[in-house]
Amino acid sequence: MKISKILVALSFLFAVSTAHAGELTVSGSMETTYQSETTAETGNPLGMDKELKFSGSTELDNGMTVSVMQDTSDALAFGNSQISFGNVGGFATVYVGSDSDPVDAIDDITPSAYEEANGSGSGTYNDIGLNAAQMGIGAKFDLPYLGAVNYKYYPKIDSQKNTDNVASGITSGGEAVGSATSVSIKTDMSGLPLVGGFLDGATLTTAYGESDHSTVANLDDAFDLTAAINYVNGPISLGVQKKYHNEGMAATPGESAGYKDTIIGIAYAVNDDFSISYNRYTSYPQTRVGAPEQETDAISIGYTMGGMTIGFQDASTDNSGYTTGDNDTRTLGISVAF
Repeated sequence: MKISKILVALSFLFAVSTAHAGELTVSGSMETTYQSETTAETGNPLGMDKELKFSGSTELDNGMTVSVMQDTSDALAFGNSQISFGNVGGFATVYVGSDSDPVDAIDDITPSAYEEANGSGSGTYNDIGLNAAQMGIGAKFDLPYLGAVNYKYYPKIDSQKNTDNVASGITSGGEAVGSATSVSIKTDMSGLPLVGGFLDGATLTTAYGESDHSTVANLDDAFDLTAAINYVNGPISLGVQKKYHNEGMAATPGESAGYKDTIIGIAYAVNDDFSISYNRYTSYPQTRVGAPEQETDAISIGYTMGGMTIGFQDASTDNSGYTTGDNDTRTLGISVAF
């Protein structure tokens, strides 16, 4: 829910078009949590997360739209930003900035009533989306049958967020890095020819990202690959997702570090406000000889009252950190969106 609405005159120029008056809004969220470590000593169990997001939009005389956003980190420092041009050519949205990485956006999209299986601190988390929060240019558009496509290109993955009229250096960590690409496709399977009538409620989401993390050494590129199928039938939601994360070679000679993950989730909406879920996250370290696979089981409860959500998760991890040892947590969280 918006807490501020201010009409401002935004003078974005595109081609020879003029801009109408736009709208600037501020939104955000805050969350406080209480976490207990049932298999380890618990220190101060209280935690807090906060974020603000500034958004502006306007419309050009030629029918195109322009929108901007800037969010903040937990310390309320500048986070990610983005400027988007909508209805380009009548079908696409073109954007520039450090937000909207296609792979990072679908890291774990199995249904959950509160957090992902590893989302509340139980075990370690194998994240995909190698280039999230880096500057790039992308496009979003729809294709017949395939569905919604999000593609992003990163000219240089050096983690620099340049100001205007500035180019970053050519090295990162003493070694030159290259470019990267990331793409995702979200397909409504009910719209597929011939078989669509049998797949109502099912959605297939796929994504791939590749990064040239060294243009100096002859090293393998890092890449991510994932596919998820989610199905909704009334109050029941089911999801299965496969992920492969390859970090590429860090040295020559060497071996690429890879992880194969499987995620399942089932959620049941008791009513519009109350839901429960079960999630399992299994991660196998493909190239770590002798390391056991890590497996997390989590039960979550979520209750929503307007802009406030109360969530609880009981999570248990075997072989936490890919070593022999458990890490179990219980987390109670209260979040407010405004």
